[in-house]
Amino acid sequence: MITRREAVCVLSSASALAFLNTVRGSAAKFLSSVSAAEPATSRSAAKDDAVPALAPGAPMSAQREALIEAFKEKSVGIPEKFEARTFKGDGDMPYRLFKPEAGAGAGGKLPLVIYLHGSGGLGDDNEKQMGLGNIFGTRVFALPENQKRFPCYVLAPQTDRGWASYDFSQRPARPLAQLGDGSKMALRVIDALRREFPIDDRRIYVTGQSMGGVGVWNLTAYRQKFFAAAIPCCGSAGADDVTLSADTPVWAFQGDADDTVPVATSRERIAVLRKAGAHPLYTEYAGVGHNVWEWAYTEPALIEWIFAQRR
Repeated sequence: MITRREAVCVLSSASALAFLNTVRGSAAKFLSSVSAAEPATSRSAAKDDAVPALAPGAPMSAQREALIEAFKEKSVGIPEKFEARTFKGDGDMPYRLFKPEAGAGAGGKLPLVIYLHGSGGLGDDNEKQMGLGNIFGTRVFALPENQKRFPCYVLAPQTDRGWASYDFSQRPARPLAQLGDGSKMALRVIDALRREFPIDDRRIYVTGQSMGGVGVWNLTAYRQKFFAAAIPCCGSAGADDVTLSADTPVWAFQGDADDTVPVATSRERIAVLRKAGAHPLYTEYAGVGHNVWEWAYTEPALIEWIFAQRR
C-alpha cells in the first residue's frame, strides 16, 4: 500500500498528472481530425454550443493580462474570510469554507460552489489549496462584487491522494475508471455541509483546474444529476467515461499552448460529449499555457453563466 507521502510525491512530480504517454496516441489521432483553420479562441461545433461573450482583447494582449492583474489586486484578503475546518469520518479531509454574510439571500437557501485544487495544493496542511495558482478558483466566487449579486458558500477541500482514482503501483500513476478517494471524501464533506447550512440542492456547482479538472469530470461522472454545472480547466487525462457527465452543463477551458495537459485531451472530451448529444461549452485560448485558469476565472461572463444553471 502506497503511503500518503508517496502519493503526494507521485502526483506532484507528474505536474498535475500529465500522463503524456497515456494520451499521446489518442491525442495525435484526435488532432488529425481537427481543422487547422478552425479558430483557437472559442471552438464551437454547433450553434447551441456558442460560449458567452469573452473578455475583450486577444488572450495574450496587454488588455487581457491587465484583467488578470486587477483580479490579483482586488482579491487580496479573501483567503482570510475562509474558515479552516476538518471533516472527520471514514478518513479525514481538511477544507476551507467561505460563508456568505448573515442575511444574504433573504433567509432562503443559497448555492454552494466546490473548487478542486491542482497538484500544487496536494497535502493535508489546509493551506496549499488556497495558494499559488489556486488563488483564482478559490477567490473569484467570494469576491464582494460577486457575493453582492450571487451570495453563495464556497468550499475548498484538500486531498493528498488526488481527486480521481489512480493505480500508484505504476510510474507515472495510471488513472482508473472509478470514483477517486479524494472525490469520495469531497462528496462526504458536501453532504455534511448540506445538513449544516441552508444550501440549495438545485444549485451545487463544481470547478477545478488541472488535477482538479479531472476531478470535476470524475465527480460529474459518478454523481450524476447532482451538480447544476461544472467548470473544468485543463483537466488532466483520466479513464472515466465522459458520456457519464453528459447530463451536467459544462463550460471547459483549455490553453492551446499547454505543455502539461495536451490540448487534445480537452478537445476529445468535448467531442465525445457532443457526439453523445450534450451541449458543453468550450473555450480554447490561443497562446495560453497550462495556467489557463487565470483567464478562465477572470472571464466576466463566467459568474453569470454558472449561477444561471440549476437542477
